[in-house]
Amino acid sequence: MPITETIDEGVATLVMAKPPVNALDIADAYELADRLDGYRRNPEVRVVLLCAEGSGFCAGVDIKEIQALDDHQGILEANRSCYEAFRAVYECAVPVVAAVNGYCLGSGVGLAGNADVVVASDDAVFGLPEVDNGALGAATHLLRLVPVQRARWMLYSCETISAAELHGYGSVLDVVPASDLRARAGEVAAAIAGKDGATIRAAKASMNGIDPVDVNRSYRFEQGFTYELNLLGVGDAARDAFLRGERGDEGQGA
Repeated sequence: MPITETIDEGVATLVMAKPPVNALDIADAYELADRLDGYRRNPEVRVVLLCAEGSGFCAGVDIKEIQALDDHQGILEANRSCYEAFRAVYECAVPVVAAVNGYCLGSGVGLAGNADVVVASDDAVFGLPEVDNGALGAATHLLRLVPVQRARWMLYSCETISAAELHGYGSVLDVVPASDLRARAGEVAAAIAGKDGATIRAAKASMNGIDPVDVNRSYRFEQGFTYELNLLGVGDAARDAFLRGERGDEGQGA
């Protein structure tokens, strides 16, 4: 997934672009983590705008890549790289604004759920297809977007949720037409970039310090069940079925 970066007036814009569905492969996830971690050493950056080209923000991990790797290497590296990408969003030295368009599934929820602010297009849908794919993960991040019983139903049923409903919960700041998404998200990022750099970094660290949930440890716990399911053969069978065209999901998840 080519990830392009521009820095202008304190805003670092990262654009993910990997047609057709913006699936997050292993190298992409590590690259995203490296870029986000690097802003700790760049005082000129005061906010990150994370967005995507194409018809969706992120449809999950790259199932073809996982199945192409030997033994359990694919699922292990997918787990590790997703962990690093989500961690880097959360631990980024500056606030991260996610501009979510179209589908935001699995890994997309991991990225958006760990962002500081989410702006979405009116066609955006969020969901975790993990249970249908013999995996678990990113419920940690979904719980930052929806109430607990809603999250449980979404996990068990694999049903998606609209950006409008998330806006009602307050987890999405604004919902706009897709054609206005980048501009609106840019306005939100600019408002943060206009603050004093040292103070906004302190504010981000402060918010993380009082967070009631250790999102890194919580997500790592979830990933243990994904590996168990893989050892049982459930995950592998589900991914093979997807690649044979027996499932219609855009991606696997986190």
